[in-house]
Amino acid sequence: MTAYGSQEMSANLTRVLMRRPGESLASADPAKWHYGPTFDGEKAVRQYAEFARLVEKSGAEILWLEDKGDGLADAMFTHDPSLMSNHGAILLRMGKPLREKETALHEAAYKKAGIPILGRIVSPGTVEGGDCIWLDAETLVVGRGVRTNEEGISQLTEMLDPHGITVLGYDLPLWHGEEACLHLMSVMSPLSRDLALVFAPLLPASFYQLLKEWGITLIEAPADEFHASNGLSLNVLPVRPNEVIMVAGFPKTKAAMEAAGCKVETFEADALCIACEGGPTCLTRPVLRRAA
Repeated sequence: MTAYGSQEMSANLTRVLMRRPGESLASADPAKWHYGPTFDGEKAVRQYAEFARLVEKSGAEILWLEDKGDGLADAMFTHDPSLMSNHGAILLRMGKPLREKETALHEAAYKKAGIPILGRIVSPGTVEGGDCIWLDAETLVVGRGVRTNEEGISQLTEMLDPHGITVLGYDLPLWHGEEACLHLMSVMSPLSRDLALVFAPLLPASFYQLLKEWGITLIEAPADEFHASNGLSLNVLPVRPNEVIMVAGFPKTKAAMEAAGCKVETFEADALCIACEGGPTCLTRPVLRRAA
């Protein structure tokens, strides 16, 4: 049985790496970690449990990383420290210094699960998983911004080119500045192979044009909910094509996806996703996605 492989964004989520938050999040200093005013560590842990229940309900197998009090509050956002390919895992180098140690957690988890390591991003390169979107199995789009730099993209290109994969880099806007985080996936969430939720005003113009050329239908995320959520209304996790999990409280965004034929499940996440600036996609590192 195939244990890994994920060069698409919305096929059936079969296996996923997640970290159950505990003491490191519950006792986190919000000023140090740049968490918002609705942050409540204990409440965030409870909200995460509901999110995990929805992932398990989808049928996905969860490979758990446990929070043993290492102080890595952001490590629950497992999407960022590694990237999965059909040829093995790629260990990334985080652009946020506080998160650099998280990559070692992923490396240990992959070794334990018998998943090969294809390569790793090394200094001075940086790449975070939230900047990486598979348009198809041969095309990886990467956002160049505060967390992912040109050297990191060059290393990814060198790693993936022998496997017939094209890496396309696009410049991201600074938006709220260096401390805040605008990933490429902050402005686009693929929902199926030919459908995506986007906030077009912050998309790189040439990337927007590429999406149109590829015939991908773009659902515009309502601007008021996008701004009110600091972009988290758009961060949705497909567990299979056109079936997604999103943060509760953004009915217009939910309705827009439902109007396009999506099934949407929600969970309360004011203390977790909104406060900590990471949505349902950020909380998962897909290890295996498989077409039905």
